[in-house]
Amino acid sequence: MVPEGPIVFAYLDEPPFCWPAAGGAAQGCDVELASAALQALSITEFEQRLTTFAELLPGLASGRWTLTTPLFVTAERQKLVDFSRPVWALADGLLVRAADRERLSGYRAVAVAAARLVVVGGQVQEQAGLAAGIAPERVVRVATQEEAVAAVRDGDADAYASVAMAHRGYLARQPNDSLAVVTVAVDEGSPAAGAFAFGKQHASFRERFDRALTDLIGSPWHRAMMARHGFPAGEY
Repeated sequence: MVPEGPIVFAYLDEPPFCWPAAGGAAQGCDVELASAALQALSITEFEQRLTTFAELLPGLASGRWTLTTPLFVTAERQKLVDFSRPVWALADGLLVRAADRERLSGYRAVAVAAARLVVVGGQVQEQAGLAAGIAPERVVRVATQEEAVAAVRDGDADAYASVAMAHRGYLARQPNDSLAVVTVAVDEGSPAAGAFAFGKQHASFRERFDRALTDLIGSPWHRAMMARHGFPAGEY
């Protein structure tokens, strides 16, 4: 069953997953996968809404959009929304100044150095950093990826925690030799699964979308698309 009214897909400015192209249309691997799944359901037109991370789930709960770009599945988030089947599993990474690449090699190193960690508020990397011993007063919270990168670049923080692919995607779009990406070791946090999120009122639509995803994920088209966006095998 297709929800009444337009299908609205909410996304972030976070390459290579999704970002606004010149002219306003969304692009990225998550956008292409969502488009292909919707097309398999004979839905060829849908609205795209650029938003902030903090608004993703509240927007679903209030009915402002139908589904969102994938994000990590947690028990707390499952109380608010429903998730599709997983579409990727990604390792955390730190964006640091190039001179700090060896010194800030992971969450525990940031804790030992009493360095400042910047996170996008609400993302799971904040809890990973705190669990590794980073003092709460050393955590800086911002609203967007752009603000987090600026905090490291300008010296207001020492490391930005997100997924390594997001950092690599950002630097591919906006190269900066003064910044470097450090992949967090598996013993500081195993790769976590991400999935599209849906409002709980759209359970039947999510089930149909899931079936379309199952046919797409792992197909030759999907493998080629993810490789084009820089994903190594094993992360999807």
